[in-house]
Amino acid sequence: MTKDNFFTAEEKTQITDLYKQLYTVSKDVLLPNDDQKVRFYIREAIEKGLLQRDSFDLNPIINDCETALIVAEEIGMNRPSILGVMLSGVVLSGAASVEEIKKDFGEDVANILHGMLRIRDLYAKSATVESENFRSLLVTFAEDLRVILIMIANRVLIMRKIKDTPYVEAQRKVSMEAAYLYAPLAHKLGLYKLKSELEDLSLKYLEHDAYYHIKEKLNETKRSRDAYIERFIRPIDEKLCAAGLKFHMKGRTKSIHSIWQKMKKQQVDIEGVYDLFAIRIILDSQPEREKQDCWQVFSIITDMYQSNPKRMRDWLSVPKSNGYESLHITVLGPDQKWVEVQIRTERMDDIAEHGLAAHWRYKGIKSGQNGIEEWLANVRGALETNDDMQLMDQFRMDLVEDEVFVFTPRGDLFKLPAGATVLDFAYTIHTKVGNSCVGAKIGNKNVTIRQKLQSGDQVEILTNANQTPKQDWLNIVQTSKAKNKIRQSLKEMESKQALMAKEELERKLKNRKLEYNEPTLMHTITKLGYRIVTEFYAALGSGTITMDQVLETYAAQLRHNKGEEERTTPATSAQEFVMQETDNKKLAGGEDVIVIDQELKGLDFQMARCCQPVYGDDVFGFVTSGGGIKIHREDCPNAPQLRARFGYRIVKARWAGKRGSQYPITLRIVGNDDLGIVNNITSIISKEGILLRSISIDSHDGLFSGTLTVMLDDTSRLQQLLKKIKTVKGVKNVSRS
Repeated sequence: MTKDNFFTAEEKTQITDLYKQLYTVSKDVLLPNDDQKVRFYIREAIEKGLLQRDSFDLNPIINDCETALIVAEEIGMNRPSILGVMLSGVVLSGAASVEEIKKDFGEDVANILHGMLRIRDLYAKSATVESENFRSLLVTFAEDLRVILIMIANRVLIMRKIKDTPYVEAQRKVSMEAAYLYAPLAHKLGLYKLKSELEDLSLKYLEHDAYYHIKEKLNETKRSRDAYIERFIRPIDEKLCAAGLKFHMKGRTKSIHSIWQKMKKQQVDIEGVYDLFAIRIILDSQPEREKQDCWQVFSIITDMYQSNPKRMRDWLSVPKSNGYESLHITVLGPDQKWVEVQIRTERMDDIAEHGLAAHWRYKGIKSGQNGIEEWLANVRGALETNDDMQLMDQFRMDLVEDEVFVFTPRGDLFKLPAGATVLDFAYTIHTKVGNSCVGAKIGNKNVTIRQKLQSGDQVEILTNANQTPKQDWLNIVQTSKAKNKIRQSLKEMESKQALMAKEELERKLKNRKLEYNEPTLMHTITKLGYRIVTEFYAALGSGTITMDQVLETYAAQLRHNKGEEERTTPATSAQEFVMQETDNKKLAGGEDVIVIDQELKGLDFQMARCCQPVYGDDVFGFVTSGGGIKIHREDCPNAPQLRARFGYRIVKARWAGKRGSQYPITLRIVGNDDLGIVNNITSIISKEGILLRSISIDSHDGLFSGTLTVMLDDTSRLQQLLKKIKTVKGVKNVSRS
């Protein structure tokens, strides 16, 4: 669309008039060259064909001008806000950058436009706006109070202009947003006049029949209502004048939306709503006499008419969180009709009509509410130290510091406490998602389960079927729900491990041809230092004690119970220890050496779990108290202690000339905590045709450390595997445990 056909003939006349009105309203706050610069940017955007009409076919430049008028006239905002509105179409269309605007108009204007860009991005993430969460997130995203005020002004404008639009679906969507999102925000900010207009227009477009039914009824009763108001206020006027008060009074019919809500709540027609109108008494009082004058009027009216104490509202002593101050009473007037009377001063009425904008001209009133209310109270507290409108230009909001709002990829919105992590979010979605969480994608970036969430993040949880909860996860999560779910899962896993450990123990006893004896097992458990059977099996399942320890202690206890001599007393010297003659010694060529060969019969030997020797390691044998032999590596961490304390039990050992069965070997790995690194490592193990027996990974401060147990048959394959794992990007160290 070119400059020549961007405006219709009617719009050309309209834009000229709008510019004149806007200049008249804002000439005192704009700088000399502002108008010229704004016109330049708009012409550039039009000539580039970047400005587009909206879904109602409305001209964006005219919309911006009319919004700017509402911002300036009805809300009372100044230069940065007016320029921010006028340049919003230019920046949102991409015709100019925020940096360019900052250079030509200053940081304040740039901040407003930056907030508007963020709001646009927020809308792109989710179309679900009918929630308190979205309202809070909207205010957080805007960063600057003025952005929210501008958005409210723009929505009021749109609602005024779409009365006869043929785009019914778009009208309905905009109206729902006005009702659920912008009207509550206007209420929070004390913009009661705009709030009522948004609600009435929303009702008009969404509940057409109800709106016009109420409107027609109000028109029918207007004459009698006006006459009643005149009868009611005449004696009050005389009494107040006699008291020497300066004031004016007016009757105000309640908004159509307010009446509709009362009809629904009370389940009556309009005739059943008794308080259709209110009388407002507005006093011209000096600041130091405001409350005194208001209470004097209260006393005069309640002397004349009977009041309803249940309907009294004192917002003089404790103003509303958005700054609203007034004294509301309901009295029984002529013809036994209840009438609401609102008593306030000119200053209070100004604030009630114009919201926070009026606070820029008056001192604020502190309040102690939470959330948005607390934030507004902080604004008012700051205003107490400086009445200059410049303060609001420099003010940047910091809302709901104790909450963050995040989206799923589908646009669903969730609220979590500040400091919540990816793992918290996973458990918020579902327990199964939390239990199998391995990380997430925020935007296009992979992050760990420890990543703290920021408001507006769009989070895609990544899961792995092999993942299970870890004890240290309790230190990662912030929400009580996640902590409880992790504890529950850990307890269930512990129970399963204990059950498996019990089954394995019974199987091992059977394999070793050791009879199962309940009293003997109880003595064994006690001897190993456990008083509760479930704790014993949990320790066995987790590896705190080894199966070999249990079996050896059980065998010794079983012999003791049968009266056999327990071989726990060591020989007085190594010379007194005599090994039984076996075929193994013969195979060793007569030397006192154990030849490790899985095919040999008659020799009970096992690979020590502490060092997990495999074919090719330098090894030695250690005769256990049960009579069996454990094969240890020469460099086993326990070797020095075994040689020092039980040298008489040490026997030489060597491997047979051929490889035996595969043996478990544990590798310790340290690397960067990056998604995918574990998959790369396990992929190498799989490609090498090596069986991965178990894996345990723990992460902390950007690093992970873990252990892998693989099945290998000799040291040469082990060295090859270590070499290949070291080539994986992100692996810092890998060693044999």
